Formats: sequence, C-alpha cells, structure tokens
Amino acid sequence: MQSRREFLKKTARGSIGFSALSLLGAIACRSSKVKKSPNILFAISDDQSWAYTGINGCKIVNTPNFDRVAKEGVLFTHAYDAAPQCSPSRAAILTGRYIWQLEEAGTHCSNFPKKFKVYPDLLEAAGYWIGYTGKPWAPGNWKVSGWKRNPVGPEFNRHLLKKLPFSGISDQDYAANFQEFYERKPKDEPFCFWYGGHEPHRNYEKGSGLKVGKKLDDVKRVPFLPDDPEVRSDILDFAVEIEWFDKQLGKMLKYLESKGDLDNTLVVVTSDNGMPFPRAKANNYEYGTHMPLAICWPQRVKGGRVIDDLISFIDFAPTFLQAAGLPIPEQVTGKSFLNILTSEKEGYVDKTRTHILTGRERHTHARPDNLGYPCRSIRTKDYLYIWNVKPSRWPAGNPTGSGEPEGYHDIDGSPTKTFMIQHKNDPKVKSFFHLGFDKRPAEELYDMKNDPACLKNLANVPAFQAIKNKLKIQLQNELKAQGDPRMLGYGDIFESYPRYSHMRNFPGFKKRGEYNPKYQVKKGHIK
Repeated sequence: MQSRREFLKKTARGSIGFSALSLLGAIACRSSKVKKSPNILFAISDDQSWAYTGINGCKIVNTPNFDRVAKEGVLFTHAYDAAPQCSPSRAAILTGRYIWQLEEAGTHCSNFPKKFKVYPDLLEAAGYWIGYTGKPWAPGNWKVSGWKRNPVGPEFNRHLLKKLPFSGISDQDYAANFQEFYERKPKDEPFCFWYGGHEPHRNYEKGSGLKVGKKLDDVKRVPFLPDDPEVRSDILDFAVEIEWFDKQLGKMLKYLESKGDLDNTLVVVTSDNGMPFPRAKANNYEYGTHMPLAICWPQRVKGGRVIDDLISFIDFAPTFLQAAGLPIPEQVTGKSFLNILTSEKEGYVDKTRTHILTGRERHTHARPDNLGYPCRSIRTKDYLYIWNVKPSRWPAGNPTGSGEPEGYHDIDGSPTKTFMIQHKNDPKVKSFFHLGFDKRPAEELYDMKNDPACLKNLANVPAFQAIKNKLKIQLQNELKAQGDPRMLGYGDIFESYPRYSHMRNFPGFKKRGEYNPKYQVKKGHIK
C-alpha cells in the first residue's frame, strides 16, 4: 500500500485536472519576463482541518478547486495557524505577528489595535486595489480602535443568493461579489482580494451530508472522537460546507481565467483553524492548528510540487509583501517563504525552518470572571510540545455555572458534542470524553510521526525528558524575545481584554465590551 507521502506526490504531479493547453500556457508564462506586480487572491475557509481535502485522500469531500491549485502549484503538507481560533488567527495573518504580540487582537472576539500594520493597507498604499467578501477579520470590534473599515479592507458583500442548498450556508454570493470587485478595479492595477468563506463554520443542517448521497461508511474515523453514526453524520455535514466553499473558489478561478489574469495571480487557499469538534478547534493539537494550504502562481511558481517545510500563518504577510516587491516592516515577526515558492525543489527546501509556534488565549466566555485558557506550543518536524499555562482551568470551559445546559462552551455546540456529553459514561465513549473535555497537565509532548492525533502524552516518560526540556527551553526563550506577557510577569493582562460577543451568566466579571479591571496592567509595564 502506498504511503500518504507517495500518494500526495503522485496526485500533485499527475495530469488529473490539467489540460494540455493550461500546462503549456503555464510553462510559457514562467519562461517570460515578469513585468508587473502579482495579483493576490487569498481564499480562507472557516474551521477546516488539513485532512479534509480531496488531494489529501479524504473520501468524503470533493474539492476539485483546492486540488487544482495544489496540482498546478504547490501543496504544503505542514502549514500551521498561529492560533486555533478565528479572529486571533486572522489577526496574525494580517500583521505577520504572533498572537502574544498583538495585545487585544491576540484574544478571541476583542478589538484590533490600530497601531499594528496590516498587509492589505501596505499593498493599497503601493497601488493595489483591495477588498474582501464573506468573513474578514472577525469576530471582534474594529471600529472601537479607530479603524475606518475592517483591517482586511473594503467590503464587497452586496450580492446575495436567493436560494441555498442547506440552512447554515451563507447567503452571500462570494463569486458575484468578487466579480464586482474586479470590474471596479482600475485598469492595469494589481489587486489583493480576501475571499473569506463562512463555511464550514457551524451551524450545519443536520443530515445534509446524507441528503446529498454521502455515506457513513466512507467517513474515516477520527482517532479522538467516538465512532458512532451520530458523529459520522456530523462529519458528513461538515464536508458539505467545505465543498460549498470550494465551489465558490472555482467560480472565481474561472472568472480570472476568462479575463486572462490568472497566470499572474498568486492564489492561496487555506483555512483559519481546525474543525469545530472536541479536541480540534480551540486546541493546540494537530487537528486544531494544522491547516490545508495550496498555492499557485503560474507565471512564477513551478507546479506539481509537494513541500514539507513548516509554514506558519505569520509568514503570509511578509510573503505577500515580498512578492509585490515591497519592504517588510520591522514589526513583522514572520518569515517570507517566497524563496520556497519560486524554487523548483520539493520536500524540505529551507533548512532554517526547524519549528513553528502556536498559542491561544481566551476563546468564548466559558469560565467565571471571563477567564481564558492560555496555551503556548512549539512544533518541530517530529514533536509537539504544549505548555498549558493555567492547568487548573477547564480547557473546554467549565462544565457548569453558565446557566446553559451543556457547559464546556469553548467547544462549539454540535450533535457530536451533545452525544459525547450524554454518553460520557458509556464504555465506548468514556475515553474520548476525557480526551476532549477533561483538565490537562501543564506540559504535553507528542511524537508526531507515530501519534499525529496527539493521544499519548510523553511529557513524563523518562526516555523523552531530554527532548521535552530542549523544546521547553527553546519555546520559553523565543517567547521572552518576542515580548510575550505570559513570560514577562504580566500575562494576566490577557484576562482583562474585552469581549464584544455574547457573555454568559457565569459568576464574576461579565460586562460585554468592557475591560476587566481586576486584571488590567498599567501601560508603563507593557513592553
């Protein structure tokens, strides 16, 4: 049986999805001299773990357009978000900075300090036509920080669909909005467009996967979820929404082709964080941070390649700026991977990319006093080390106390979550419930080659102490150098940041849109 690596190489290099004409055209374009800045089409789905694309071998999703970008360009096997949550992940993309370097924007659903530069503004100042459709930087309040528009750019959401296949899918006509954006673009001006699909964010129409003919038996078991028809059906519904996102992407690619503008467009397709299931989204494990990523740029990037280098979402901003020929601001922490894209190599290309960092702070209002669950982690090619900063807290949120029936509010409400709570004492579910809902130790270490689902914590295994200590020291040193408040003695400032979405009836602080005075730090103490 061929390995996953062999499968990816075979499909990425194969002729499936290619026409002879498009292949010859791509070769011709690469041989010509590039005379203008590239367009940038950034397509980001909402809550999709890396495994759920066709080219990755997933049977339950049909993603011909993601697969096309990967085949005609580059498929990245190890791309990671900066945080397993929507708005912090998106803020990191826009700024090229880690979440602990972004103050309020580093926590979920807060505000976005205006002092942080974002790549769309920098491109616009250099002559780019910019805009977005769908979900931009969100959720959160950008107006309160002095932004005149969302940090992603001007909004193009005027066109709506009159008929939808299922409830839960957005009524925004993403492709029509992109077409309007393009048609309003000044002639010969490069563009930078953000297509932010609301899919596959919950909620889903229950049973939609079965209604379109998907089969429970085709669902590959997720190692940390119970194998039950209820869970399988929920995953099929998730797959339906991934396909919707991909279909709209296909319309945009086709439109660009019709305008003769695809060859000089840097197309990036990814997601913001992992699938909305227990132990995935809002967790620093592989299914929360490991993202799908395919990139093509026919005029400059050799296609049919699979790249294994570790790529962080903070690397997008400097890559886009360098591709446009612009300087990278000093405040950017990320590192451009344009050198990888424009090389003709595959596998591991840049030997300096030895690791990436991820982290999280507060997600929803899931604990008394609006407290979060801070984590920091370091991922190398072989290992994942996680530091749970406050291990006495419930990682998924408190089980009770909110006035709502289920608790554990850092896990999105879903049939899977309800099933696991209702059957938590059943022998076939119990161990999975503990993995997704229980408290965790301060340190976790996982062997990513042998345990990619992060099931066996090796942090206290004697044979792995040297590895754990090395990664721990490396993580701490980098966090200190980057000014992480959690390492510099005032980490609780993250607990003070306001939340602008729904607040629950937990004890303690619960004022929506206000700072928690108990945890505020004088500005003079902030580096």
